[in-house]
Amino acid sequence: MPAKDLGNKYVCFKCSTKFYDMKKPDPLCPKCGTDQRESPALKPASEGRRGRLSSIPKVIEPIEPEEPAAESEEEELAEFDDEEAEAAPSEEDEEI
Repeated sequence: MPAKDLGNKYVCFKCSTKFYDMKKPDPLCPKCGTDQRESPALKPASEGRRGRLSSIPKVIEPIEPEEPAAESEEEELAEFDDEEAEAAPSEEDEEI
C-alpha cells in the first residue's frame, strides 16, 4: 500500500538511497544531502545534441533543366516531322 501522506518518493541520483520528501519544498537526500532537483536526468538536453530519431531538415533545391536537353527535344520533334512527311507519299503510292 503506497504511503500517500509521506509525499513523493525519490531515489537519490548520487547515492541511490530511496526516500520520501515528507511534503517538504526541497527534496533533499537524508543520507548525502543532495538536492534532487539538480539531477542530471531532469535537466533538458542541450541544443547541440540531437536524439537518435530527430533529424535535421534537408533543403532540397529544384533541378533546372539543362539547355542541351532542350535542343535534343527539338531534334526529336524534327525527326518525327520528317517521318510523317516520308510516310505520307508512300500511302499515296499504294492507293494509285
